[in-house]
Amino acid sequence: MNRVALRFQELQKTGRKAFIPYIMGGDPDLPSLPGILETLVVCGADLIEIGVPFSDPLADGPLIQAAGMRALQNGSTLTKLLATIEPVATSLPVPLVFMVYYNQIVRRGLRRFMEEVKAAGGAGLIIPDLPPEAAVELRGLAAELDLSLNFLVAPTSPEERILLAVTASTGFLYTVSVKGVTGVRRGLPPELPDFIQQVKALSSRPVAVGFGIAHPEQATIISRLADGVIIGSAIVQAIGEDPGLKRMTALVKQLRAAI
Repeated sequence: MNRVALRFQELQKTGRKAFIPYIMGGDPDLPSLPGILETLVVCGADLIEIGVPFSDPLADGPLIQAAGMRALQNGSTLTKLLATIEPVATSLPVPLVFMVYYNQIVRRGLRRFMEEVKAAGGAGLIIPDLPPEAAVELRGLAAELDLSLNFLVAPTSPEERILLAVTASTGFLYTVSVKGVTGVRRGLPPELPDFIQQVKALSSRPVAVGFGIAHPEQATIISRLADGVIIGSAIVQAIGEDPGLKRMTALVKQLRAAI
């Protein structure tokens, strides 16, 4: 069993819901990354999602797009990102999951990419633009290297698509809360509870919900419905506004307490 699946299993035994913060790798800069990861762990992260900066991030809203551009401008490449994470990954008690677009994997070569992620201490991948039926080779490599794949479903996904994503996912099922891209939103869609219930009824995997969750009150609502809560844009915004991490630390503590 891969590390992500094991982590959810451990959490479920204690009745704890997973808090999964997202950060952009290399924002505000690569030297800050180890400290950000360590701070997130101290503040109660159960898994950490690390975005790999990319020039055409189709699933990302303005805040994460801006963070990705800052990272690229500061010289954050995939090679440098993995090299920065590798020395600290083994000392972190939580799995690190990379959010990466498929073009970056193809350009690297599937096997090379997966082996490098494994060597750097990564525990799994989220690939928002890769449908499960196109991931046969990648799924084989992930199984061989004991890396989790965590596919996405959205409110527009019919039942057969949800079941396909469930079958292909080996860590958790990433359930998108809104019809659209990532970003801070004032409210959650009124139909979201029914959608999460539908996904959980179909899923043999833990269900983690992301996109649009920014405030402690929203995190509380989602934690009562799902197995995990993914929060990105609000944390990325806090890092961007205060590279000293005081704002991020305060926010993450509030979110952890709410879940």
